Formats: sequence, structure tokens, C-alpha cells
Amino acid sequence: MSSPTGTLTESRPAPGVVPTRSAVRNACPQRKRRAWVWALPPVLGLALVFLYPLVLLVQQSFTPLEGGMSVQPYADVFADPAFREALGTTVWLAAGATVGCLVLGFVLALVIAFVPFPGAKAVARFVDVFLSFPSFLITLALLFVYGTVGMANGLWTDVTGAAEGPFQFLGTPWGVLLAEITYFTPFVMRPLLAAFSQIDTAQIEAASSLGAKAPRIVRQIILPEALPALAAGGSLVLIMCLNEFGIVLFTGAKGVTTLPMLVYSKAILESDWTAACVVAVVNVVISVGLYSLYRVVSRRVGA
Repeated sequence: MSSPTGTLTESRPAPGVVPTRSAVRNACPQRKRRAWVWALPPVLGLALVFLYPLVLLVQQSFTPLEGGMSVQPYADVFADPAFREALGTTVWLAAGATVGCLVLGFVLALVIAFVPFPGAKAVARFVDVFLSFPSFLITLALLFVYGTVGMANGLWTDVTGAAEGPFQFLGTPWGVLLAEITYFTPFVMRPLLAAFSQIDTAQIEAASSLGAKAPRIVRQIILPEALPALAAGGSLVLIMCLNEFGIVLFTGAKGVTTLPMLVYSKAILESDWTAACVVAVVNVVISVGLYSLYRVVSRRVGA
């Protein structure tokens, strides 16, 4: 606007007028440049540590043994019956373990949160500690109990005089499924216990005083409040089961080959790095897809 001397002065907002966000951004170009300068080093560091190895992995998956770039390695791996079997085994084990963890985790969290018993708080704290245990430790514990020479089979042979015990399932897919459910259930229980702690117990007491039975209270009051935690915990367990390696390796289950085990077999045992990279890329794509689904579900349910 013009000053009394006829020159142009800087336009300023009128007194009492709050500048808009766009005006503030346009007025602070130096601040934006400083933000990019500070953000650039960690972005470059993350790219170097995480993205560059992933780029090399993808590049190697398109590099056949004879050299050059081709999609033939993908065609060869997809046509391999071992890959299709590993993919199917991975999917059904992950889905089965997720369903088992959701059911068992919901029941256990329900008991800990709403059924008063001595030591309930100690059990809840143990769930937090359990999350830090390595997966092979749980598998090793199951081998001590249900293994071929474990406690259960040893007790059976001592009592009956049989040559071997009846518990031989740990070397089967069902043993892997049991180990995964045992290990990953606390990952469902933790968010459920947090959600249950936010429920107003006055609603439960009022429903109980009006004659509502426990199943109805769980179905109409507790379960709706637990859905966000169930969705978040179930999605997380599904992703982790999809990429689980230690449990399958330690159980030594014959005929149980998942995608991570196939990567190990192709790279270490067969020295076929191209095929191993192809399987790894497929595993990464599935994991990222499930993680994206997990984020969408979490936003939808408000987790």
C-alpha cells in the first residue's frame, strides 16, 4: 500500500488479524530450508542402511546366473513346486497362528482383567516380560516338555514301559503352529489388557445388576471396546508369523518349509543366491502389503 511519501511499504496484517498457515509458510522460506538441511542427514542414513541393501536384493533377483537382467529367475522360482508349497505353508501357518492367538489371547486377557484372583497383576507384568523373550526359547521349552525324549514322553514310557511316548507332534506342522501360538499370544494380550483397563466397570456392574449373563456382557460391552486392540494385535501377529524363522528351524519339523526357510535353503544350502533373492523379494512384498493393511485397519478401528 502507498505511504504518505508515495513509496510502497511492506504489507502487514491488520491489528488483531491472525495470519493464515499458508501466509506463515510463505513468510518463512528460510525456516523451511533449515528444516530440509536438518532432515537430510537422517534420511540419507536410513536410505544407506535400509534402502540400499533392499535395492541390491531386488537387483540380484533380476540377475540370472548367465548375467544380464531378466525376469526369468522369477519365472523359474514361481514354476518351482517347492516355492508354491512354501508359500501355501507360510500362509496357512500364519493365518492359523493368528486365529489361535486372537482366541487364546482374548480369553486369557479377559480372565486377567475381569476375574479377580491372587497374582493377577503379577501375571499381567509377566506378559510384558514375555514379549522380550526370543522365539527359540519358547520352542526349546516345548521340546523339553513334548519332545521325543521330553518330560511327557519320558513319564509315559516310565509308567507304561512303552518304547516311545505318544507325543510326537512337535516335528509336524501342528507343532510349529502350537509353538507360534504359544509365543505370539502375549502380543495380542498386551493391547487387549490396555483396552480392558479403559472400560468403565460401572457399565458391567449395571448390566449384571439388570440380569445380564457373562456371555452377553462380553458380547455387547467388552467385545466392542476390544475390537481395535484385536485388529491391531492380530495384524501384528500375522506379519510376524509370516516372517518367523527361528521357531520353524528349532522345531526341526520335517516337510515344513516356509518362505524364510526357503530363503535360507536356497542361499546357504544350495548357494543359489538369485533364487534366494527372488523368494526374499516375494516375502518382502507380502509383508509390506500386510503392514499397509494393518495401518489401514488400525486407522479404521481407531487403534
